[in-house]
Amino acid sequence: MKIVAQAGREDIAIVYIARMDSQNGREQGRLIEFVESVQPPLPRDEKWVLIISTLYGCPVGCSFCDAGNYFQGKLTKEDLLSQIDFLIQNRFGKREVPVKKFKIQFSRIGEPAFNENILDVLSLLPSLYDAPGLIPSISTIAPKGGEDFFEKLLEIKKNIYKRQFQLQFSIHTTDSKKRDTLIPVKKWDFKEIADYAERFYVLGDRKVTLNFALAENMPVKPEVLLDHFSPDRFIIKVTPVNPTFRAMKNKITSHIKTSFKEYEVIENLKSVGYEVILSIGEPLENDIGSNCGQYIMHYLKEKELHKNEAVDGYTYPLMDFEKKGPFLFT
Repeated sequence: MKIVAQAGREDIAIVYIARMDSQNGREQGRLIEFVESVQPPLPRDEKWVLIISTLYGCPVGCSFCDAGNYFQGKLTKEDLLSQIDFLIQNRFGKREVPVKKFKIQFSRIGEPAFNENILDVLSLLPSLYDAPGLIPSISTIAPKGGEDFFEKLLEIKKNIYKRQFQLQFSIHTTDSKKRDTLIPVKKWDFKEIADYAERFYVLGDRKVTLNFALAENMPVKPEVLLDHFSPDRFIIKVTPVNPTFRAMKNKITSHIKTSFKEYEVIENLKSVGYEVILSIGEPLENDIGSNCGQYIMHYLKEKELHKNEAVDGYTYPLMDFEKKGPFLFT
């Protein structure tokens, strides 16, 4: 793995782009990105978050996510671990992580259920690092066909992590037809998600998260959620739709604004018993590009590449987009 670019700030987040070298020449030149971040005002020794890529691009093609411009395969176990190892050793100089809450999210680029190598990494992490605060996190759309992945994930959680695990399902709206326009692949319906979560959750666990990157005109009806998801087991997380190129192209705008903190939809969810987290983050993260992949697109643009032009021996099919954000090239 070779770091080819980075951008960000120590007190918020740093996003790295790396070229993954492999003995398989076919993988020469593929790019990934990963992030380390803090959560102001908490210091790094209180909370430190790593956000790891799992695929080269993504085959899902969510209508507001830039990761779906291409898909070129899965990262190997070694490639997954190399991101984590780089961030830890770059920060601490050794494999000890003296952080109270140390979260590793497998959610930067790529739907994690499409890469079974993540399961091997999850099984190895406690033996590789001295990190008492480790909390693995899987964020998923729950694609159809991922049942074997989720069954194995359930066993790993029960046998290794017990209560120190965060599972998040990307829902985005309670309107199933509109959900299909946002996430245009076959996926579990609400009943299937609820049935699995009932098995995953044990009293005293972290609640299973239902995430809504809330766009305008995307309804979130409490009565629909209550039909499937008990407030005793599920927590709601509401985030903005970040200003990605694909969101702009598809004219998807965020219902959540950085300048507002009170929303009727959140109050309605709270009124029926849900705990709701409004997660907006630092406005500067939009400029850094750390809050939503895929910042590789900015990198390629700054390299002044055009459609189907090769980078480091590999061709990336690109969409048209505007230049945004400075990069620190290495």
